[in-house]
Amino acid sequence: MDLSERFTSTCGIASRCINPEDPVLHALAVFEDRLQNAIHVYTAGGPTQTSEVSMTGTQGARVLTVSGPADGPAAAIEGEGSFAVLTATDAAGALTRLEEADCVVVVDDADLDAVGVLEAVRERDTEIPVVVVADDETVASRAVAAGVDEFVPKTTSDAERRLLERLRAALEGAPPLRTDGAARMPIENLGVREELRLKERAIDEAPVGVTIADADRPDEPMVYINDAFERLTGYPKERVVGRNCRFLQGDDSDPEAVAAMREAVDSGSSVSVELLNYRKDGEPFWNRVDIAPVHGADGEVSHFVGFQTDITERKEAEMELKRERRNLEHLLARINGLLKDVTRELVGSERRAEVERGVCDSVAAVDTYEFAWIGVPDRSSDTLAATASAGEWAVRTDDLGVDLAASDLLPAAIAYETGELQVVTDRAELTAIAEQSPWMDAEVVRGIAAVPLVYGETTYGVLSLYTTEEAALNEHERVVLEAIGRAAATALNALERGRMLATDSVRQLDVETTDEGLFFVDLSERTGCSLTYNGSVYREDGSVLMFFRSDGDAAAILDSVERYPHIASAEVIHEHGGETLFEFAVTNDSLPATLAERGVRICEIGVVDGVATIELELPSEGDVRAIADLLSERYPETDIVAQRERERPPSTRQAFVADVEDRLTERQLTALQKAHVSGFYEWDRPVTGDTLAESMGIGRATYHQHLRAAERKLIEAFFER
Repeated sequence: MDLSERFTSTCGIASRCINPEDPVLHALAVFEDRLQNAIHVYTAGGPTQTSEVSMTGTQGARVLTVSGPADGPAAAIEGEGSFAVLTATDAAGALTRLEEADCVVVVDDADLDAVGVLEAVRERDTEIPVVVVADDETVASRAVAAGVDEFVPKTTSDAERRLLERLRAALEGAPPLRTDGAARMPIENLGVREELRLKERAIDEAPVGVTIADADRPDEPMVYINDAFERLTGYPKERVVGRNCRFLQGDDSDPEAVAAMREAVDSGSSVSVELLNYRKDGEPFWNRVDIAPVHGADGEVSHFVGFQTDITERKEAEMELKRERRNLEHLLARINGLLKDVTRELVGSERRAEVERGVCDSVAAVDTYEFAWIGVPDRSSDTLAATASAGEWAVRTDDLGVDLAASDLLPAAIAYETGELQVVTDRAELTAIAEQSPWMDAEVVRGIAAVPLVYGETTYGVLSLYTTEEAALNEHERVVLEAIGRAAATALNALERGRMLATDSVRQLDVETTDEGLFFVDLSERTGCSLTYNGSVYREDGSVLMFFRSDGDAAAILDSVERYPHIASAEVIHEHGGETLFEFAVTNDSLPATLAERGVRICEIGVVDGVATIELELPSEGDVRAIADLLSERYPETDIVAQRERERPPSTRQAFVADVEDRLTERQLTALQKAHVSGFYEWDRPVTGDTLAESMGIGRATYHQHLRAAERKLIEAFFER
């Protein structure tokens, strides 16, 4: 069987099995390249292309041929005419004429053991070039071990040509020119023995496992493994050679991958699979297996070459990515599901108590949590007082309070103070918390989460959750809890704002302040001006436009504005009657924006000589103590000097219209209605003021006086709602 055809077929098929873009398998490509280079050692030159070989140093060389009389290759040397041919028929004859020869050619046959002749020659002369011609692969291996310089397959169609090329190469001391079109490699200058040994070491030391299995023997036993296979699997050569490699498989090996390899072997085709294998010590590893058939001279599969690459790191990274993707999908499903439940409760709630109870019920209904409660600040006792709870544990509301002034704050108190989610899973910390919360069983609880209900700068309370699962409060779960906290706080804020608009009774607070942290107080003190508040416009980005009239110097006021970080810009709207109307754009953390978050409306502000009086309006159910604490914390020089409740008439559409009509005189109402119905306010204005004035029997100037007065009263009524 021709080794040339075997190795050439193996390299071609294996190279097609490997993805060249796969960096893990780059070593296989390197190995195959080396394997292909090794072919010429056994094939003696490759395809049957004719090449010009230099005769320098070989003309007239004395060649000792050791062969039977009928051997064609030996006769070819004599017929070539370039050499002086000496002959011998056995080892003894060869040794007799050895000193006369420059080179020895030994032709193996049934009656002549070429390797025996080679060994005898080497005992006498270790330097003389020796070429062996044989048709048995085992002779090639033995010849290499015995120190042959060149080897030529005997039965190929171009054996005589190859012999002449190898003979000249041996005499010149270098391999012949490559005849297969490939570039010569520097390694080929080493000589056949050194080159072969180097390539053999390269295969043995390749970074991937290499195996060769015999396809002609039952169960395709392995006949060769390299060192990397031993390192990869932990099995020594003596335990592996002679066995089928299925011993690497185990309980978790993919049966589909195993079936694909079996099918490829049965059909004599190539295959690449990835499956879980097991090392000698039982440790599992992910193996990329590439199998390719090796064909003999008759075209039949004689062997299978296999490449094993440890891809455990890549597979684990891929599996981790899949786990993360599944966790993310689970997280999104939980967020969507839980938020949907919470949102459903929030949308249907009309009062704060309903919001708080709905949130607790929704969260406690999830298997993850055994108990949930919401605490809101009670300024009279400086605690978080429970307002709602739900879950499997029966706990009295009075037992759930948390002291905000304690030296060792509980998670709920920390969450309220910092506005950040607090999670506790440490056993020692849980035990310490249980000592301050007698109703809690530290042996059962495995985690506590305290979720602040924060909207803007306002913290409405804290949602506390308790779980008996070790891994429940993971990173993904915390995202869910923070989303719930934001949703609940947004709902509470919307309720407070809506309650301010819809309530029939309101509470008014009269506030007096000299705190220079309020820009209008400091501005009055510095410039000596007085300021009167004329309303605000709340913009979508959270900033607020505040309008003030002032009797001060406009230029001096504008020059002072740069001192105040809360003022983004300031400009003069108009000047009239000794007063200037200013527009101040203040940031979203200013007093108006902060109060608006709590459902508090600024009704009036008057500032004289650095002393401001402010009138605030909030729902009758609003937390006056919380507003007072907010003001005193941010603006220490501030006091609430009075508070009172008053009824506010229902603001219906009919009531608004009636109020406007009461403000207008008959002529003002007529002028406004005529302008509206006649299209006077349309862009193309089909009627003029002169026509409308004539229809009322008054002059044009008088008509416009009535119309302007009506428009002013209508706008006043709108902004006073």
